[in-house]
Amino acid sequence: MKPQKGDALLIVDVQRDFLPGGALSVKEGDKVIGPINRLISLFSKRSLPIFATRDWHPEDHSSFKEFGGIWPSHCVAESKGAAFPEDLRIPNDAIIISKGTKREKDAYSGFEGTILFEDLKKLDVKRLFVTGLATDYCVLNTVLDALRLGFECIVIEDAIRAVDLKEGDGQRAIKRMKDKSAIFLRQGEIE
Repeated sequence: MKPQKGDALLIVDVQRDFLPGGALSVKEGDKVIGPINRLISLFSKRSLPIFATRDWHPEDHSSFKEFGGIWPSHCVAESKGAAFPEDLRIPNDAIIISKGTKREKDAYSGFEGTILFEDLKKLDVKRLFVTGLATDYCVLNTVLDALRLGFECIVIEDAIRAVDLKEGDGQRAIKRMKDKSAIFLRQGEIE
């Protein structure tokens, strides 16, 4: 499959806190970086838009355990843990979308409480190539919202990883996305 005009690459929450050793690490989360970098290169060469979402939480965010949520404190705005890893080659012209910025509101989807939809529409994007972390939370919810909003979604299977809070959550999330018509490919199938 060849990315073309009307396509965009969407990198979901590949941040230090979600990588091994981070505050909310995803097993093998760092393994998505190589495939994503290859796609970044491909999309950049074709002058196609690249978006990257990030959790950008206040220190007292409601999703944190100490404030009644289910997660350890993670991706606090401006912290090292919220940063993109140095080896992820996000280009300077990538559009960065910050989410989960309000204390009382969680945002698993890159569309929730952001201008992602408006930005994609402005650039006349019709199809999203989705990568990132984590399959069973932010990738799942971003893909389901994108499909609901009328975008075609191609999820890059070797460029996502799951938290798997309950064993099998990642596989169940993949099934849900497929059931809603998301297409799954490996990055080697994108040329």
